[in-house]
Amino acid sequence: MVREFSIAGHKIIHQDAVEALKAIETASIDLIFADPPYNIGKDFDGIHDKVDESEYLGWCWKWISECERILKPNGTFYLMNSTQNMPHLDIYCRDRFEILSRIVWAYDSSGMQAKKFYGSLYEPILHMVKNLKSYTFNADDIRIEAKTGAKRGLIDYRKNPPQPYNTTKVPGNVWDFARVRFKMDEYENHPSQKPEALLERVILASSNPGDLVLDPFGGSFSTGAVAKRLGRRSLSIECNEAYIKIGLRRLGIPSNYTKDDLEKKKIRKTKNLSKANRDKDSVEQAIFQLEL
Repeated sequence: MVREFSIAGHKIIHQDAVEALKAIETASIDLIFADPPYNIGKDFDGIHDKVDESEYLGWCWKWISECERILKPNGTFYLMNSTQNMPHLDIYCRDRFEILSRIVWAYDSSGMQAKKFYGSLYEPILHMVKNLKSYTFNADDIRIEAKTGAKRGLIDYRKNPPQPYNTTKVPGNVWDFARVRFKMDEYENHPSQKPEALLERVILASSNPGDLVLDPFGGSFSTGAVAKRLGRRSLSIECNEAYIKIGLRRLGIPSNYTKDDLEKKKIRKTKNLSKANRDKDSVEQAIFQLEL
């Protein structure tokens, strides 16, 4: 059963992504941000993300082809995936889009990394368009501090007359955003939540106020929430009811769910204890041993 929830400028579709994409009007979307399951075995509220590689890639070809169809001629498409899958997706997409940038989202890790090889501390993102001569890129809206000019105060003597280096610049293709942690306000109960700061850069750069932003895999609904905050319209697709509830709450869309159904209840994504709880457990265990 297909369910739709909407409020002025924002819609959530509760349905399988491929089927929902087929119903969207051709050339109607300004910006697509796709962050699908990576097929690496994560648990999406009871739905386990692991199938045969050929089956997974065949599924990807279906929804990518639909994204190509519904993207406007001057639209932009961002696609995230794992380091393992991205070579296959890159080759497939380069025959259908113009790839402007291959972005690396680099992040730290507080957990244990691999012991017999170099653990992965980044996720790749393809930044693609249909037309190299017509697409949105609002460079001035995403400028960041240029340390050479802003902090070191160096002079560029290659210019005549010599001038100070710029204090801001357009970001390169290595993005340093912290992963969403349990204690952050934006944290949601989703195993692969992306930071709002990352979505903000994407949406500011590649869309304009009033444009329609599509997220085919709503998940934690950060894309829709940030799009709404920045004055864009949003269309989100999600097949899991637990995540639909997150989207309804974050976008403020009316539904038949109760307030308690939509209440934010944070649950850790890992069973590992925090340092504070580990210390507490150690103290309690020591007291217990003494009592014995």
